[in-house]
Amino acid sequence: MNKLRLLIFSLSLVVVVVFMSSCFNNRSTGLEYAPNMYEHKAFDPDQPNENFKDGKTAQLPPDGTTPVGFDRLEDDYPNTLEGYEAASKSLSNPYPLTMANLEEGKTLYLNMCSHCHNFDGKGNGSIIKLQKFPPPPSYSTGTSSRGGAMKDLTDGKIFHTITYGVNLMGPHKYQLTPTERWKIVMYVHELQKLQ
Repeated sequence: MNKLRLLIFSLSLVVVVVFMSSCFNNRSTGLEYAPNMYEHKAFDPDQPNENFKDGKTAQLPPDGTTPVGFDRLEDDYPNTLEGYEAASKSLSNPYPLTMANLEEGKTLYLNMCSHCHNFDGKGNGSIIKLQKFPPPPSYSTGTSSRGGAMKDLTDGKIFHTITYGVNLMGPHKYQLTPTERWKIVMYVHELQKLQ
């Protein structure tokens, strides 16, 4: 019985010592399981980085490279009037006109284009109603700033314009993949038919 009391007393003493020692060090977090899950070793984009000559972590991609899923349109169709005309003659939509593609094109158009061009393509979107910007031409009745009727724009011209932008419309080549741009082209053709 004496041994049992000694064992219980020893264990109690160990528990009290461990408990008391944990109270004195407020900075200790105790045991850590997988600390690399919350203490990452990677550099943040805005953090200095001595691994590069310019000392920046965020680097520009090498010249002549293309992000995965994007195209190099500027090689064949530069952002010029000549490139615009060349795109009109030789670019056509590689995707079939299906309801699924058209619905996706409509969704992309509503999210990316309707704030200026409006839901019906008439050029009186919510941004234009603020009266701080001139309206873009209507797809069905307007005239293009590059010449010709908007309803006669080809696949290549629309794709080129979405890619590079024109006038106050900015380029969308980094916001939309080529596939997404082609699906918007499909939907714009539907808006060209509206009167």
